[in-house]
Amino acid sequence: MSVSLYSGKPAFWGLMLQAATFVLVSAVFCLRSVEAGVSALAGGLAVWLPNVCFVLFALRHQAGKPIEGRVAWSFAIGEALKVFITIALLVVALGLFKAAFVPLGLTYLAVLIMQIVAPAIVNRKIR
Repeated sequence: MSVSLYSGKPAFWGLMLQAATFVLVSAVFCLRSVEAGVSALAGGLAVWLPNVCFVLFALRHQAGKPIEGRVAWSFAIGEALKVFITIALLVVALGLFKAAFVPLGLTYLAVLIMQIVAPAIVNRKIR
């Protein structure tokens, strides 16, 4: 996720756009059936929750001037954590709760696309 290191505002708005995306898509799938809506919600959370963890982990250097090289390590570790949390959430949703694959996958992709598009929207809004 693209974030400005010393400002949590763009990251916050990006996360809010992602949350709005998966809530909206889940509501649309909920019109079809409750199972599809819950599966879509699980797919959105499988993207959004790891992004929240990444932002919190990456922005912990916000208070002061970070030690050189520590920011890169923070991003690398945060990204690895994000991947592992995503895999774990998808395994739990698909394996344990037997979520429907199509709503889960479509919501997952919608939030990923919003993750790519959000920085352009947020940059336009903040300026």
